[in-house]
Amino acid sequence: MSNINIHIRRELSTELIRLSDFYSVLVVTGPRQSGKTTLCKVNFPSYHYVNMEDIALREQIMLNPKAFLKQFPKGLIIDEVQNVPELLSYIQVVVDEDNSRKFVLTGSNNFSLMQGITQSLAGRVSVFTLLPLSLQELGDIPYRTDTNTLIINGGYPAVWAKKIPVQDVSRNYYNTYIERDVRQLMKVKNLSNFQTFMKLCAGRIGTELNINALSNEIGISSPTLKEWFSILEASYIVFRLPPFFKNIGKRLVKSPKIYFYDTGLACFLLGIETPQQLAVHPLRGVLFENMVVLEFFKNKFNKGVLPNYYFYRDKNQKEVDLIEEKANEMKAYEIKSAQLFNKNFIKNLDYIKNLLGEEVISTQVIYDGELTVHSSENGMVNFRNIHF
Repeated sequence: MSNINIHIRRELSTELIRLSDFYSVLVVTGPRQSGKTTLCKVNFPSYHYVNMEDIALREQIMLNPKAFLKQFPKGLIIDEVQNVPELLSYIQVVVDEDNSRKFVLTGSNNFSLMQGITQSLAGRVSVFTLLPLSLQELGDIPYRTDTNTLIINGGYPAVWAKKIPVQDVSRNYYNTYIERDVRQLMKVKNLSNFQTFMKLCAGRIGTELNINALSNEIGISSPTLKEWFSILEASYIVFRLPPFFKNIGKRLVKSPKIYFYDTGLACFLLGIETPQQLAVHPLRGVLFENMVVLEFFKNKFNKGVLPNYYFYRDKNQKEVDLIEEKANEMKAYEIKSAQLFNKNFIKNLDYIKNLLGEEVISTQVIYDGELTVHSSENGMVNFRNIHF
């Protein structure tokens, strides 16, 4: 796992430290190489560290798990704990016997990890999600970096802190993911078709997920593709943005939009290698949209809060890119990759305000231009300066 520069402080640190006073077990999930190991080591420097990807160590620990766990009264960080799910029940026993014991667990496979946690550690654990670096965590770098480079580089710490070329980072990430997670953990037999499926998903960023259309294109059954998409979600490759409806039940049955957790990986899958190639690529607009939507999700996760975002589209094809819902209040955002403002940008924002009335307390255009208008009604802001 990548060791990021200690000077890149992760925003999640604040919540992680605060809740360590209240919970015996903290769990940090997120994509491989997003900086989970470094986050835990930096914030809990006195804790002993073990990595469960070490097969020999795993075998040694499982000879007497309880005795091993009791060796570290000052705290223990267990990396990639999804490799030994049976260890979770032993952690439960140790914590129940002595609630002063502290454990910090990390994992990059959400499904297998969360399954074990809900069975063994319910009520004893606080769970966090660490995504790749946000623009805010990069400090002043986004202000001196052109937009296309920001999209292509994505947020993996190795790109920004270690200066490893993004093509190398993405290629290594992709190969490791396919070989280690998909082949070993997920037991996917047809890797070639799965790789094709990943690339087709990258080509559908910002569009509504249509499994049947993908099934026809790739020649794989819809149930299998649904399972594969769940794998991509559980391993933090893609996420869904659900549609907004006044009838909450409808949100669950209408098709969500699909986005990637890292635009650098998405560009790699699309064969986009340089900022110059991205500048003229037909998917540049949706990749920009992906980057902005992802910033909203990162902001929530870094505060220890579940995202509450949706998109709006009706039968008249009126669409708003992003809606944030809190109780009976909503904020609406239109995302545009253009550098020059166009009055048409606010057309759908006005529509949603008229439709939902006073529930919409703020509307904003997020774009790539320099003009900023601070207003709750059709404000404008450069994507580098979003006020969440």
